[in-house]
Amino acid sequence: MTGQAHVTAADGNTRTVPVRYGVKLMPELRSARVGVVGMCGGNAACGTCHVYVSPSWLGALKAPGTDEADMLDELESRSPQSRLACQITFSPELDGMELAVAPHD
Repeated sequence: MTGQAHVTAADGNTRTVPVRYGVKLMPELRSARVGVVGMCGGNAACGTCHVYVSPSWLGALKAPGTDEADMLDELESRSPQSRLACQITFSPELDGMELAVAPHD
């Protein structure tokens, strides 16, 4: 099954991106060409899938794990809304979530 995410892309345009349930958000955003790179292949090691999750959706996400938190700490563009898309498994509870692609450091 598929839900959707409302994504403000790196170019500033907002798009609705279909996202399959049960998969990590990063490859779906990369395929949609919204500015997510995912150079490390989803290992929380590069920060090129850094996104800002809308505050109203942050509570629906699990807390960042140690690897994600460590990577986020290294990013100059980190904010309280920062997450790595490679660490977010999309689920029906996240259907309709709003996020923005962060600038690459």
